[in-house]
This record gives sequence, C-alpha cells and structure tokens, in this order.
Amino acid sequence: MRLSAYFLPLLKENPSEAQIVSHRLMLRAGMVRQSAAGIYSWLPLGLRVLKKVEAIVRREQDAAGAQEVLMPTLQPAELWRESGRYDDYGKEMLRIRDRHERDMLYGPTNEELITDIFRNSVKSYRDLPKTLYHIQWKFRDEVRPRFGVMRGREFLMKDAYSFDIDAKAAKQSYYKMFLAYLRTFAGMGLKAIPMRADTGPIGGDLSHEFIILAETGESAVFCDKLWLNVDVSSFDVGYDQDLEPFFNQYTKLYAATDEKHDAVASGLGEDQLVATRGIEVGHIFYFGTKYSKPMNAVVVGPDGASVPVEMGSYGIGVSRLVGAIIEASHDEKGIIWPEAVAPFKVGLVNLRASDPKCAAACDDLYAKLQAAGVEVLYDDRDESAGAKFATMDLIGLPWQLVIGPRGLANNMAEVKNRKSGERVEIALDAAVKRLTA
Repeated sequence: MRLSAYFLPLLKENPSEAQIVSHRLMLRAGMVRQSAAGIYSWLPLGLRVLKKVEAIVRREQDAAGAQEVLMPTLQPAELWRESGRYDDYGKEMLRIRDRHERDMLYGPTNEELITDIFRNSVKSYRDLPKTLYHIQWKFRDEVRPRFGVMRGREFLMKDAYSFDIDAKAAKQSYYKMFLAYLRTFAGMGLKAIPMRADTGPIGGDLSHEFIILAETGESAVFCDKLWLNVDVSSFDVGYDQDLEPFFNQYTKLYAATDEKHDAVASGLGEDQLVATRGIEVGHIFYFGTKYSKPMNAVVVGPDGASVPVEMGSYGIGVSRLVGAIIEASHDEKGIIWPEAVAPFKVGLVNLRASDPKCAAACDDLYAKLQAAGVEVLYDDRDESAGAKFATMDLIGLPWQLVIGPRGLANNMAEVKNRKSGERVEIALDAAVKRLTA
C-alpha cells in the first residue's frame, strides 16, 4: 500500500482525553476514532491489527477442537430470565424493547444463548464433548468508559463454551483452553501468565485470568520469577492428551493479582517474587451446571438417565488485546508491534520522492517485496525525511527499509529494526532476501 493513497489520519499532539499510552498512540497513529463514549470506529491501520489478532485467536481455537459459530449481538431477555441473570447483571446490561414490546438486550456475554442452542440440538452423551466459540461484538454499559479500547463499552470478544457429560470431562475441556490461551498469547509475541481469579457474574468455582506483564498495566500482580522463563513453544503436549498433569505443573508456579496476593502463602523470598503490573487479556471459567440446570440443558447418559451437562466458558478480549500489546510494547517514539500482529511488516521509506532514481528503486523493491508475500507500507509522499521517520516510528512497523540518494549511489539501502533500533547498510539486491528470511 502506498502511503500517499492510504487513509492514515495522524495526530501530531497527544489528545487531551487520552489518559494511557495505548489510547494516546492509537489515536495519534490513526488506528481508531471515538464515535461515542467508549465506542470506537476502527480505521484501516487499526483494523489490520485487529484482524491479525483475531486470526491468531481463531487458529488456536480451531487447533484445540473448538468449532466456530456466530451468534447475534441482540438476545431475547427471556433466556436470561431462565438463568436468573437478567435482573442480577446490573446496569452494565443494555436493555432494549422492540416494536412488538418484547424485551431484548445487547449481549454482554453468551452463556444463555449458547445453552439454548445446545439444548435444542444435542440430546445424547454420545454427541459430547462439544466446544463452540464465536468472535463477536459485545456491549457493557460501563459507567465511566475510559482508557480507549482497554475499557470501552463496545468491544470485540472471542467467547467459547464447552459442554461435557461429567466434571472430569469438563475439566479436561478447561485444561485444553488453558493450554490454548498460553499458545495464543505466545503466538502474538506476548508473555501471558495465568492467575487464579474470581468468577464474578459469570459464576462457577474454577477460574483463571491471563495477565500480560506491563509496567503501565492496570493492576498490581505478583508471580514466581520462574514464569519469566517459561517457553510455551517448548510444551510437548497435545490437545488429545490427558492435560491434568500439565495443568497441575504450571498452576503450581505462584501467580496472583493484588486482590489474591498472599506473600506468606506464596512461599517465595523477595529474590524469587516478581512484583510488577499487568493487564488482563483473557479469562476462563468452569462452572459446572450453573446454566444447564435452570435452563434444562440435559442429555441422556450411558445409564439412560437424563443429566445436566457440565459447562465452561472462555473469553479473550480481541479488541482489548490491541491496546494491551501497545501498553506492553512501545517507547517514547511510538508503537513497537510484534511481527505476528503488525499491520505491515515493512515500512519502505523513499527519502526523496522527487528523485527519479529513488522512485525507480523504491518501486522495484516494493514490487519484489509484495511478490514475496511481504506486507509493505510504502511512504512515497513528498515529505521531509524527519516527518517520514517520525511516522514510521509512531505506527511501529517491525522493519524500515530506507532508500536515499546517497545510499543509492553505492547501490545500498538501510534496514532498521524498530524494536532494537539496530540499523544496517545492505546491498539493494540483498534487502529483499533479508526481509523475507
């Protein structure tokens, strides 16, 4: 994509309404624009990142055996009355009445609706287990929405729901999602640590939050220093194995949010306990028959008796993750995207757009990189070098490929790594190989 044609409305100054780094940078980098309090339009650059995050989430859900569905944003109130949550959920739920005077709501979550789908479709234990998920917009009417996409009223969420015949099978489904979440966040270049958590309005008795460590995080967290060296890619386990030993091994490592932290119970000395801040990006719950019993989601078991299914739910804040990644990966110049979620891999910078030789060299590199499957944002604007470098540093693409008259005279280009800041001079014919390696 040529930057001269791209819709990228940058801001030079920090917006006064933005209180945290990710909100400031997302507005300045032209990723989002607020349409109402806590509600955002996603512009081309931001949407590319959102889609990258969504694809990684979807890939690991599919690998874990979950099956994708798509439920509506609006739900009938009677389902929530069946579960008992319609009146209990509070003012965060946006309640609506349609033209026929039927009570509706904009879904803050989907336990009731997915349970209704299941109970009308599955009747025998032979059809279990099942895990269904979707990636859909949710709405929670926060009293004071703030921090941009980190705590908006409308947000994109992946929520999955498992159905099993008994508690043992249900916990295996929970362990699958525990592993899937670790792999999902690692696939985005993030270190996410599972911490025991309260179940809140979802309910249940087994729950973990997944926390990204970030100095600008919203809450204090504490963990065993060993967590910092956990390499998710080294986990030699598969989703079809008994995952209880794996789960037990990694939940023995201490990790707690401020509300749950007990220094004595941790058993860790000051040299082994990491105290920092973190951001919640995922939450998983096992809640047994909390919804299946009141909603009569039953199957016929092996003995011929009807039993309520055991359930769990598993959420990832997809849009929230975009902000969380920025909070965990930025500097004073702007965003530093992990390559897996970057909107473009390479920013191609033509330092002198009016120079025919520079333009020809950049056009050639642009075509070759695109042909090699590399996503490139080509800054072909007639702007100063300083403005172009500031733009590239602000939007945080992993690599910058810089072409100028001086280097071009020696058939050389400059390659800069955004994260490390390392700059190297490289021959033009080697630049494509370097950036496609």
